[in-house]
Amino acid sequence: MLTKILVTLLVIIGAIVYLRRGRGNKVSRSAAMAEAERYPFFSRAIIYVMIAMSMLATAGYWGWSLYDDNTVVDVTISSPIEAMTASYKVRKKDIEAKKITTIDGIQIRLSNQERLTIKATKGQ
Repeated sequence: MLTKILVTLLVIIGAIVYLRRGRGNKVSRSAAMAEAERYPFFSRAIIYVMIAMSMLATAGYWGWSLYDDNTVVDVTISSPIEAMTASYKVRKKDIEAKKITTIDGIQIRLSNQERLTIKATKGQ
């Protein structure tokens, strides 16, 4: 959520800077093109480095997401109506709004009165 807010703010700030600065004149644009043509290796290297960094960041995000989703946690279900408590081992990705699926594949549906307590397992 914080990432979405930061990206939105960066886009807004970039748009404001672009609108205030304007498109520039044609002389500066042609001078920039001449400068880029004079050092084609440098401009291509920058482009390739940016692409590589973007791909590396994306792969890191996907890897961390996959690791975090498969983390096993202890889920304790407390029912105030029946005065019972039960604990299960569940992967984070298997916790949903109205049901959970344990490591063993057991699906447990939850009522509105039941409360979940999620704790990291002791092995982590």
